[in-house]
Amino acid sequence: MATAIRRHGEETFPHECCGALIGTGDRVTAAVALPNTTEEGPRRRFLVRAADYRIAEVQARELGGELLGFYHSHPDHPARPSQFDLDHAWPNFAYVIVSVMSGVARDMTVWFLQEDRSRFDEGSLNGDENSDSDTAPTVHR
Repeated sequence: MATAIRRHGEETFPHECCGALIGTGDRVTAAVALPNTTEEGPRRRFLVRAADYRIAEVQARELGGELLGFYHSHPDHPARPSQFDLDHAWPNFAYVIVSVMSGVARDMTVWFLQEDRSRFDEGSLNGDENSDSDTAPTVHR
């Protein structure tokens, strides 16, 4: 999944990509690309429409999992949440951000929104140490 997320970020560069994280527990089993439908300019923003959210939930059920969160890229910017990310996130989801510098995917991080929506806490990504690994990534608080 980590390779698919990085590839999606590189393919959409210089725009932001976005997608859904599907799995069970804290194990990601699928990364589903979603269209970036923002009207503010896809270079610095992404938007998941309600219809795309519903599609992601249906796909999660079809794959025997649940919607664990979302991913997106930050073109030529660090893999850290922005104020926009904070303003539009929901608690209980994992948020994976991949930094894409000059078209090449670099750092990838995972973040969890505090219940009071005041800030993100960084989590950890496991299973991504070897891009050739068959191990599914996990996301932990």
